[in-house]
Amino acid sequence: MHTRYTGRTLIREIVLIAIAAVWAIPLIALVNVSLKPANSQTNALTPTWPPTFENYGTAWEQASLGAALMNSTIVAVVSIVLIVAISALASYPLARVTRAWSRWTFYGVLGGLLIPAQLALLPLYATMRDVGLLGSLWAVILINVGTAMPFSIFLYTTFVRDLPLEYEEAALLDGCGPVRSFLNVVFPLVRPATGTVIILNLVGIWNEFFTPLLYLSGSGNATAPVAIYSFVSQYVTVWPLVFAGLVISVIPILVVYFSLQKYVIKGFAGGLKG
Repeated sequence: MHTRYTGRTLIREIVLIAIAAVWAIPLIALVNVSLKPANSQTNALTPTWPPTFENYGTAWEQASLGAALMNSTIVAVVSIVLIVAISALASYPLARVTRAWSRWTFYGVLGGLLIPAQLALLPLYATMRDVGLLGSLWAVILINVGTAMPFSIFLYTTFVRDLPLEYEEAALLDGCGPVRSFLNVVFPLVRPATGTVIILNLVGIWNEFFTPLLYLSGSGNATAPVAIYSFVSQYVTVWPLVFAGLVISVIPILVVYFSLQKYVIKGFAGGLKG
């Protein structure tokens, strides 16, 4: 059906373009400053000419961004795999078992969303110290997984509850046990939830600064945000190097984000079909 282009449509397009331009300002400033000479004192939005790309090479070498990006990748990938596996498996009995313990367990999990993370800083640090994980990437991974569990389980449980029981009943009649029924039937059907869990947690984990700074300080296992922070000091901060490092570190997560976004949209559009 052909839709007529009206004045109202034009106004909407102008408003959306204006909103997009406002949201693009920080990105423009980020790239612009990264191309300025190290001793530049000009405004962040003042066009840089001629641009210099030396900041990228200097930031890569001085901050050891290669090793830092590898550490960030390991932390992000392992954390996401554990988050998806644990939260998806935990959500299945919480969604399907109708007994009182299941309901109260679900409420207990939701309670984790209400507890400020700052309250657990000292106990968690002491625990990691006692088990010998300070300075290890596993400390950051475990903290990330535990922090993401409440929301991820809530999201998966909500999706599983909306699935018709007929799918699982048919799988049980074909000889599938509960675990196989979940893996072969339920888990593929909740792919929108999986994509959402991956995207939301991946962006947060990749950009996390405080947790790696606290648990990896002095170990040499810096993640990308902590490595870039090495350019910030009490007296001198070389902002072009900081921004160049940020541009380098944001490229991988942007590629993954836009790649996964396509599948999430398809999952929501397709619903329970195929």
